[in-house]
Amino acid sequence: MATGKIDQEYGQVHGNVKGVKQSLIKEMEKLYEADMEMLRHEFVSQEVMEKLAYFTERINKEISIYIARDGMVMDVSIGTHDRVGLPDLRVRRGKRRLSGIRCIHTHPRGSGVLSSVDVSTLKRMRFDAMAAIGVMDGRPHDIQVAILTELHESGEYDHALHGPWYVDAIDHDHLFAEIQHCADVISKSASLLESLERPGDRAILVGLDIGGDGERSLAELERLADTAGAQILHSELQNRDRVDTATYIGSGKVSQLALLRQSMEASLFIFDDELTGAQIRNLEREIGCRVIDRTTLILDIFAGRATTHEGKLQVELAQYKYRLPRLVGAGEAMSRLAGGIGTRGPGESKLESDRRRVRQRIHELEAEVDKLKKRRSINRHRRDKNKVPVMALVGYTNAGKSTLLNALTQSDVFAEDKLFATLDPVTRRLVLPGGREVLLTDTVGFISKLPHDLVDAFRSTLEEAVFADVLLHVVDASSPDMELQYKVAETVLNELGAGEKPKLVVLNKIDMVEEVPQMTSEDKVIGVSAMNHSGFETLLAHVEEALNEGLVEAELLIPYDRSEVANLIFETSEVIKQEYGESGIEIKARMSREMHQKIMGKLK
Repeated sequence: MATGKIDQEYGQVHGNVKGVKQSLIKEMEKLYEADMEMLRHEFVSQEVMEKLAYFTERINKEISIYIARDGMVMDVSIGTHDRVGLPDLRVRRGKRRLSGIRCIHTHPRGSGVLSSVDVSTLKRMRFDAMAAIGVMDGRPHDIQVAILTELHESGEYDHALHGPWYVDAIDHDHLFAEIQHCADVISKSASLLESLERPGDRAILVGLDIGGDGERSLAELERLADTAGAQILHSELQNRDRVDTATYIGSGKVSQLALLRQSMEASLFIFDDELTGAQIRNLEREIGCRVIDRTTLILDIFAGRATTHEGKLQVELAQYKYRLPRLVGAGEAMSRLAGGIGTRGPGESKLESDRRRVRQRIHELEAEVDKLKKRRSINRHRRDKNKVPVMALVGYTNAGKSTLLNALTQSDVFAEDKLFATLDPVTRRLVLPGGREVLLTDTVGFISKLPHDLVDAFRSTLEEAVFADVLLHVVDASSPDMELQYKVAETVLNELGAGEKPKLVVLNKIDMVEEVPQMTSEDKVIGVSAMNHSGFETLLAHVEEALNEGLVEAELLIPYDRSEVANLIFETSEVIKQEYGESGIEIKARMSREMHQKIMGKLK
């Protein structure tokens, strides 16, 4: 299957459409509506093969269909029996990793045996798989599949052939398992090769200084870009009164950046604010390379650092919500979704189907996140029933929350001097000096201009802070932006409904400053060093005080004939000790003043 010049395109169907009736083209466009759920679990469905064979017989040309791992049909192309027009499916998975797309094409009046050109295309495009379907008398007859198996230091790929099989004998589970296994093997090899090369994206950062905070924000963008693995070539800060609606920075500055890109051979521009779809398209057209904004960068970092099923779901949900309004006609827009489609902009009807599929995926993800939220709520209810107090570490990213968690609980939670080193919440047990056991939860860090879609998607995770008994707001005492970072985190906590929770401000990293800086906070402020454990005694004493505030420690004798009172204590209070005596149950428990009064009233 060669990849010659694409002669023409019509609506959603690409390739050599010359001479193909418009009515048939419209029928072929319905391939985009193939059942995503089915294609997520079947390599290719019988229904899709039947349609491909039908169209192939009608026009006597090869038909190619490109399917993403989530089952979405990314593109449909027409070729001839010795050449097929293949869109440039550009991907953002690195130069050597698999594209995340499988290509399935037909062989008119022939067998499904793959040609050497088919295999060559598989390697060049780094498809998950390349499959050929032999079509006889308008029906799918047999199929053969090729999968890349290994990546060598030379950059060459090995491949394996599966089949040919009759089309009703496809082993879908086996093919998907092979694709996943080989993708993992190739990903590891690619990571090794990329680490040796370490080129990364050659990035230029661009920001606006409108309110006087541009320099600090651009410096933070540089740390984000470094965290994402970009090579930072240059940072450009422009003073303006307002944002340019068309290009964010104005046409004159855009021309300067285009020349700068050429001279520095940059491959990526990162802008320090959220851009509209129109701004991204205009900038990419004028500058001549890929453009992303701060939100996309943060989402990419989150996508790379999410390790749990819930974390990955929440990141994917935030990505889709962010990108949905940016599906406005540019091929590049959809390339940011599932590995990319063609470089051409889809037609309006294609855009509508894209939006429909994205909304469907958002709905599916929201439903899955809600299930996990309910499960988290059940776990929280069980925890409340056991009356184990909960503290949550919150604060700006890279304030040292994970390091503090490790130091307090003698754990080994991953901690790194990078932004968003922790993404998935982690909970560990902590025994206070008085012997009381509490749960300490580490949460995702906050940042300036934190994407709203990300806050919404991670709301179920961030609710750990909302439902905590006490918050430990960790602040980096060594940061020159300490006060600003504190205010940013407080703003997010207020948005989450956790602003009024009992709180201690923990000034971390005091070992890195000559004297502990002063904080303008109404909450108690304690200076500590997670590295050398200084200040821990004071911190834990204040934690015990905060947990006990408003509680009464009572020793009660509950007669055996008043078991309902004992049950009430067990359900609502933290039982410290219980003994069964001659006249009743002797219970020592911590409870709210209101509950203490209620129990005393029942015992009268």
